[in-house]
Amino acid sequence: MTSATLAGRRALVTGGSRGIGAGIVRRLAADGAAVAFTYGASAEEADKLVAQLTADGGTVVAIQADSADPAQVAAAVEETVTVLGGLDVLVNNAGVAVISPIDEFTQEQFDHLVAVNIGGVYSAIRSAVGHLGEGARIINIGSINADRVPTAGTAVYAMTKGAVAALTRGLARDLGPRGITVNNVQPGPIATDLNPDEGEFADAVRQTTALGRYGHTADIAAVVSFLAGPESGYVTGANWNVDGGFTA
Repeated sequence: MTSATLAGRRALVTGGSRGIGAGIVRRLAADGAAVAFTYGASAEEADKLVAQLTADGGTVVAIQADSADPAQVAAAVEETVTVLGGLDVLVNNAGVAVISPIDEFTQEQFDHLVAVNIGGVYSAIRSAVGHLGEGARIINIGSINADRVPTAGTAVYAMTKGAVAALTRGLARDLGPRGITVNNVQPGPIATDLNPDEGEFADAVRQTTALGRYGHTADIAAVVSFLAGPESGYVTGANWNVDGGFTA
């Protein structure tokens, strides 16, 4: 454990078995939260993450759920509440990307992106909000592409992340009177297995940042941990760019 700033907090992270999601799960657990996370098909990675973090003394639970299916998302929220005894922090991290020109984009691809990237966020919040009390946190993981689209073929993905940004602002108004904050973390280029920081594409992307490098999953997790904690109570409705100066 690195600290106890989140001791007593109970969190659910969607899409938490790998990449940015796993980084968030690790940080929240290290900071003292009890954490449940959902995964789609990555059962091996999910089991490995649970084993690692419980061995370190954390309370971590993996729940299989397809974020495109509202019923499965709702069931995951209910299971989290049952297993952890409540819910204080919801992190909507699950997302998918398809990069393709609009005239080659299929209806099935469009429907799936919308179902996961917008519908999954909505379903998780709609299911969780009745369990959230004063001081609770909703943290969405969007994308810097909501603000800047530097490459072709990203239009539909950017559209879904723009919707998350708008939903964040609206829900901050809806839930503010209840003492619940809603914020959106927008990562720039982050090195993961699915988005490596090496290769021709990475070399081009790296030059779009002010720092000249990719970020790490820990960079996103640190911001999420702050937003989940006691010192962020006056931050809501924010779209927080963590992008190495990609939008500078």
